[in-house]
Amino acid sequence: MAGDLLSRRAWTRADLAARLRRRGAPADVASEVVDDLVARGYVDDAAFARHWVTARAARGYGAARLRMELRARGIAVPVIAAALIALGGDDALARARETARRRLPALRRGRPDRVAPRLRDHLLRRGFATSVVVRVVRETTGVAADE
Repeated sequence: MAGDLLSRRAWTRADLAARLRRRGAPADVASEVVDDLVARGYVDDAAFARHWVTARAARGYGAARLRMELRARGIAVPVIAAALIALGGDDALARARETARRRLPALRRGRPDRVAPRLRDHLLRRGFATSVVVRVVRETTGVAADE
């Protein structure tokens, strides 16, 4: 059963154990199977986290959102921190600008006075730091993010 699941996509330790339990495996058996797969190198939370961060950051998500998603998948905090180091601060600003550039046409179809607040909210939901969001909103709309 675990081999079938692993043949389709990568799993975290916690996700795989939970899925095995949902499919009827007793908790102790699921734990033993996952431990064996980790020992053999078939399940690697660090590799999963690095891949997740790379893929999701490319889609316009910031560090806070990625941290939350990985934590929800049962990844340990030190592993998350190591995966997020690859993002870097300058990249966050560039990713936020790109995300704003893609979102702006849809926002401009609405009320002009709501463009800056909606862009701010969108970037914050995407997980970008407040300082980055304020800078990008000001650069993109010419309006302070809190106005």
